[in-house]
Amino acid sequence: MFHILIVEDDKELCELFSAVLLKNGYKTTCVNDGIEALNALDKEYIDLILSDIMMPNMDGFELIKSIRDAQFNLPVLMITAKESFQDIKRGFSLGIDDYMIKPINVNEMVLRVGALLRRAKIINEKKQYVGKTLLEYDSLSVIQNGESIVLPQKEFYILYKLASYPKRIFTRQELMDEFWGLDSETDIRTVDVHINRLRDRFRFNDDFEIITVRGLGYKVVHKHE
Repeated sequence: MFHILIVEDDKELCELFSAVLLKNGYKTTCVNDGIEALNALDKEYIDLILSDIMMPNMDGFELIKSIRDAQFNLPVLMITAKESFQDIKRGFSLGIDDYMIKPINVNEMVLRVGALLRRAKIINEKKQYVGKTLLEYDSLSVIQNGESIVLPQKEFYILYKLASYPKRIFTRQELMDEFWGLDSETDIRTVDVHINRLRDRFRFNDDFEIITVRGLGYKVVHKHE
């Protein structure tokens, strides 16, 4: 059973999140702030953190920085009270994996928690199947029809990212920020070049294809779903 740590100083919200997650088969622990969250992490194994930003004593940003500095790699779903791009950008730069804006749709929250836990499993195993095609993270290899292809690093990372979130659209800027860095001066169209190379390499692949969503970005679609 996956164990979710809920970091939220609003008692009613914490109890609501906990009740919904328990109903969906998760174990939960509720704490009021970042300091209590760090204490909980020291005492028991946690699979995912669901954390508010604005809290007393230690806020969500400080908590995320602390756990990433301590090499905790568990997924973090950040809850923010307002749709502030700067808050969201700061959260991602510190190491969050996803975010939601209050008021929270608890059914969507359950879906996002499940997706993050599946993603964490993929990262820990460092390989994933897309149909019969195997992506091996450590060797930067794609194995299809018994043939292994070693990709250039950034090409592989982009493909692995897209394949990890099938049907989710990633913008050029998201991919640029993650794989070239937030302060990179590289032309953003470099992403298009890497995508086109991937398409060319895997144009005959029977398991997936990379789709352009005009005006938005790119996504991987599994052909057999």
